[in-house]
Amino acid sequence: MQVIRILHRRAFSAIYHDNRGSILHSPDSMFSSLCSSDINVSSEEPQMTDQSISLSSRIKHLPRTQSIISAFQSWMADGFPIHRGEIFHTINRLRKLKMNKRALEVMEWVIRERPYKLKELDYSYLLEFTSKIHGISQGETLFTHIPHDFQNELLYNNLVLACLDKGLIRLSLEYMKKMRELGFPISYLAFNRLIILHSSPGRRKAIPKILTQMKADKVTPHPSTYNILLKIEADDHNIEGLSKVFNEMKRAKVEPSEITFCILATAHAVARLYAVSEAYVEEVEKCKTGSNWSTFDVLLILYGYLGKQRKLEETWHTIQNFPFVRYKSFVLAIEAFGRIGQLDRAEELWLEMKSKKRLKRTEQFNSIISVYCRHGFVDKASELFKEMETNGCKANTITYRNLALGCLKAGLVEEALKTLQIGSDQTTSTWVRRSTPWMETTLLLVEIFADMGDVENANKLFQELRESSFSRYTFVYNTLLKAYLKAKVYCPDFLKNMILRGVRPDAETYSLLRLVEEFKT
Repeated sequence: MQVIRILHRRAFSAIYHDNRGSILHSPDSMFSSLCSSDINVSSEEPQMTDQSISLSSRIKHLPRTQSIISAFQSWMADGFPIHRGEIFHTINRLRKLKMNKRALEVMEWVIRERPYKLKELDYSYLLEFTSKIHGISQGETLFTHIPHDFQNELLYNNLVLACLDKGLIRLSLEYMKKMRELGFPISYLAFNRLIILHSSPGRRKAIPKILTQMKADKVTPHPSTYNILLKIEADDHNIEGLSKVFNEMKRAKVEPSEITFCILATAHAVARLYAVSEAYVEEVEKCKTGSNWSTFDVLLILYGYLGKQRKLEETWHTIQNFPFVRYKSFVLAIEAFGRIGQLDRAEELWLEMKSKKRLKRTEQFNSIISVYCRHGFVDKASELFKEMETNGCKANTITYRNLALGCLKAGLVEEALKTLQIGSDQTTSTWVRRSTPWMETTLLLVEIFADMGDVENANKLFQELRESSFSRYTFVYNTLLKAYLKAKVYCPDFLKNMILRGVRPDAETYSLLRLVEEFKT
């Protein structure tokens, strides 16, 4: 690689000696965009504006076949110098847009042309994007050619994160061991990434060991670490585990962020603990920032759960005043208004999205289809289904599950079963099957089959909820129990199975069980 050869030739040049008096970015500030699990950065961007004169915009809008050099040449031709701040802004912008190849080209140009005195963060960026584009072996080779003065904690932490981003846990642990030997502090973001990589049910037992090692390395707990732990419990629908982690966070005197309260509020809303959820929503409102669109998106969801129409309208009004409104915000607002029964408002937003955004995503159509199906307007949903296909968007399993719900709501049982089968014949990712909208739609189907006394189909869908841990909630078991009651069928081991699976019966459970026992033969 050309850059490695350049570094090798210049390894002992005085130009590389670090000026310790200069102000460098901290490892944490640089790592935050590498290892963030709390905020998903959207690649959807506004159209070019007067900011298109910036270096990052020029590079972003380059044709794929055009060299990065032309962007630098036009920048300098317009009288702008190449300084460190502009390069770092460009790199961070390209990273958010997932334009890693262009980011690497920028850093290779900087290393080659040296428009300013290079520092550790320049090499850190180079290492990051080399590993992403060419693989970790190339990243390791590059690391050995970086001047020794810059092979410090920032570079080592970045190398560890590069390994973890590729899922190379064992290799990352070896570098962490080397850092301890050299006396370099390990960033909390490395531990965050380790926790995320061990968050699947089969590997989760390793998380306590990771936290113990974090403490042994004297790594100060960070809100993002607790947010990851909270999200793991929330995704597993474990309210007790969620409360335990939050209490540990308070004992450690780590200040919760708005993300923390968003996770807590959403988890309790999904669990139908609306009073608790509302208390956390109030905390979100106190600490939210005016420009964090992700928080406002979560508030749309939460006000939909809580049935707060006025707050929902206020939140949507705030989002509309943002310089750019994402299509995802439209989708969430449509679903939220549909949840509280404001179909007219949901339709207004749908029409507004049609006029302002290109309808090129199945998710956009699914938002309004889900609203119609939830309220039994299957004819309107069918029309949108046809429009979606005309628009070139392919229906997915979520589409068919919503349509099946609409058919059942409209009393079209045979059509509902056929539609469910069509959806089942398609591949459904684990992520979709564990998503809250999917599980809540499935529960609505179970409720209707329960009202019909159709124990077979209710049980079949209930098994999906069990696989995703959604059945941890007592109300899910109670819904299935209503199917047995309606069908006048006794289930002898129902309570035993419920308790063995860690679900606590409530007053409604015992009341339903007493009624079901009347059918005992």
